Amino acid sequence: MGARVARMFRNVNIENRVHREISKEKPRAAPRHTADIPEVEVTTESVHQKNDPLLALLKSVYVESKDPVAEAEGQKEVTAVVELLRRPLKYSLPGDLYGLSELTDVPKGKLTIAEALKALSSHQRHPQTWTVEKISEEYCLDLKETQALVQFFMPFQVHIIPPKTDGVKQIKAS
Repeated sequence: MGARVARMFRNVNIENRVHREISKEKPRAAPRHTADIPEVEVTTESVHQKNDPLLALLKSVYVESKDPVAEAEGQKEVTAVVELLRRPLKYSLPGDLYGLSELTDVPKGKLTIAEALKALSSHQRHPQTWTVEKISEEYCLDLKETQALVQFFMPFQVHIIPPKTDGVKQIKAS
């Protein structure tokens, strides 16, 4: 009820107020600041004149060219750097399960599904030997992320809720 009353007071004489605002003279833009820097005129003479500071900077530039054969060696260096950022798979599922058969290596700090399941099941079975530190070192993971993974992701916990048998009719085997 209060919203209706407030809306009525807000909308009273709205057309007249709108026309009054529209008919007001628009504010003028502020005058531009005159710059103390004179404008540079570009002429053909100024283009062809030598500029000594720019010429000195140009002479200080050193360009080194490489042969295409040397670029192939550079690609070997790049692949070596990429290999440092990736690690080979520790564990994979047999067959073409989940379409991951073409994977041979994984970026450091990442796990495949099979590796995650293997690491978590190993930790659940033998928590003294497969500690969080050992898992993070084995799979090149961050220790904080590995602790969170082990703490919050438990794929093999099964909770069986027993059925209520009070007053439930059961079929007898004949």
